[in-house]
Amino acid sequence: MSLIVWLVMGGIIGWLASIVMKTNAQQGIFLNIVVGIVGSWIGGKFIAPLIGGAGFMGYVSAFLGAVVLLAVVNLLRRGKVR
Repeated sequence: MSLIVWLVMGGIIGWLASIVMKTNAQQGIFLNIVVGIVGSWIGGKFIAPLIGGAGFMGYVSAFLGAVVLLAVVNLLRRGKVR
């Protein structure tokens, strides 16, 4: 059951981050899930200790981690962040 929750929440977080970073048209559902899961890991390791990652703030740190991940990918691909 937890795998399904990881995939669904990863997809939602990755989708919201891709909308914010304006990369939604380039990504499919699989990439949204990957961005959400990897972004959640980044947010949990680096952002959650700064803002307190309990409860709702855990989702906020996961979202911010996904946004940071997409910003770094855009920077490496295009040389600029959108």
